Amino acid sequence: MKLLVLGGTKFLGRATVEAALARGHDVTLFNRGQSNPELFPDAEKLRGDRESDLSALEGRAWDAVIDPSGYFPRPVRAAAELLTGAVDYYLFVSSISVYADRSGTISEGDETTELGELPDDHLLEDYSNYGPLKALCEQAVADALPGRNAAVRPGLIVGPHDPTGRFTYWPHRIARGGEVVAPAPPDDKVQFVDVRDVGEWMVNLAERHQPGTFHAVKEGLSWQELLDSCREATGSDATVAWVDPEFLLEQGVEEWMDLPLWIHEEKSRGMHRVDSSRALAAGLTFRPLADTVRATLENAETTDDAGLTPEREREILEAWKAR
Repeated sequence: MKLLVLGGTKFLGRATVEAALARGHDVTLFNRGQSNPELFPDAEKLRGDRESDLSALEGRAWDAVIDPSGYFPRPVRAAAELLTGAVDYYLFVSSISVYADRSGTISEGDETTELGELPDDHLLEDYSNYGPLKALCEQAVADALPGRNAAVRPGLIVGPHDPTGRFTYWPHRIARGGEVVAPAPPDDKVQFVDVRDVGEWMVNLAERHQPGTFHAVKEGLSWQELLDSCREATGSDATVAWVDPEFLLEQGVEEWMDLPLWIHEEKSRGMHRVDSSRALAAGLTFRPLADTVRATLENAETTDDAGLTPEREREILEAWKAR
């Protein structure tokens, strides 16, 4: 297969290109050449900017295109319209955030959120327009290539080369040992997906030109299972203090970023209640969690904006025990 990837040198794009090359496909990358330009010396590299210069794509043809780098409808529409006669299939990477109601179990047919008065050309600081923008991008691709497109809506993507720290915090924190603050109850469910599983599956969809809308997320597992797996994979002697969610909120602990993966607010709890049955029927598979944990430890670093600092964690532990 002749495959075009828009981007392809960061997190999900990188895993997708690795999977495509491993399967023997002829891969072309279109990007600005600014992020990890040394990667994939055997792939063709076209330079341009999807915001302003798509000329390198003109007069070419591919079997399929995978687009993991589209965030705003105008440049996504421009790329899709230019490639209408150049590709047989267009796979766009969207997000679970497209849904208007994220309080309960989420299915592909649920209503998507609308942009309203929010801007369509830049992300707001609170990311409140991220979901609506992704929904508009999906529609732009569907309009340009009706019946020849797919929208893949991942949940939290994790694993090697993760730049966000949103999952990475837990394997690294457990590996440090000691007493770890985690949100009770331990049997509450979380969902995420290994970037390599998504990348390999999207290449498979492109090979088959499989149209449709799909959730890319692993079936839920408990906090207990997650942290136990981190402990086993690292050989750590860490213990877990299961702290009441209301107490965490009283202490000013923020969901999702201070304690990555943690969602307590009812209106957002559906982010860990995503139905992935359609993707499973279309061939999505998952590697063992221990594999994801080990690869994260080896190839992803923690970040300053995700997770509790050791000092902050100690403060919370002391306050919890005093209570």
